[in-house]
Amino acid sequence: MIEELAERERSILKVLTEQGSLSVSSLARDLGVSEVTVRSDLKALEERGYLSRSRGGAYPALHQSILERQSQRIVEKNRIAKAAAELVRDGDRIMIEAGTTTALIVRYLIGKRDVQVVTNSTLVFSYARLNPNLQITMTGGEFRRETESMVGPIALRTIAGLNVRLAFVGTDGFSAETGMTTQLVEGAEIVKAMRDKAESTWLVADSSKYGKTGFVSVLRLESIHGIIIDEGLGEDAMRDIAGAGLIVVRV
Repeated sequence: MIEELAERERSILKVLTEQGSLSVSSLARDLGVSEVTVRSDLKALEERGYLSRSRGGAYPALHQSILERQSQRIVEKNRIAKAAAELVRDGDRIMIEAGTTTALIVRYLIGKRDVQVVTNSTLVFSYARLNPNLQITMTGGEFRRETESMVGPIALRTIAGLNVRLAFVGTDGFSAETGMTTQLVEGAEIVKAMRDKAESTWLVADSSKYGKTGFVSVLRLESIHGIIIDEGLGEDAMRDIAGAGLIVVRV
């Protein structure tokens, strides 16, 4: 995750996000270091999956929107993910929907035993594969680079055939009035499918999402079990959400 990178590595990714590609020579000049140092940084970032090197430069391995979201509200997202992971028990079966906050949950499952993770997220997979105590089921489906997700009929069929205790889902915007919303129809279908196959569904979202409305309506807040959100959520919003019958965990 981006917060683990050195300052110079973050600067490199920032340039990539803004420009889409970069050259070793221009980076060395802008950062005030040698080209040898830049090449070493690019190699390290490539090994961690952030970029792909080309002759004389590099380009991002992740879509620009993913890099931008990973760099925003890092502290809050990690607190939310940690609180979500604390709901998971040994031997659990869980579903995790694609998103930069949801993906962090698996990083906090260290120490849990025999947990089966079902996901449509390649970000979740990249973290989960490092933990030998997690069993991973990928939904399959059509890959969407802008969300690092698998969607479509194949993904939906996989989800429909499984049963879990917990589902963790994200959103592009939500409120008591509009419920959960997103920008992509296919993403909405995945969230609904996971909710239908879970005993309890939890929305994990930072407070900047409150009051925003995406293009596609997903679920009414009354149809999920609870929400885990940061302390930036105001008291009025807290009361509105609690009025929908949700458990609200503010971290």
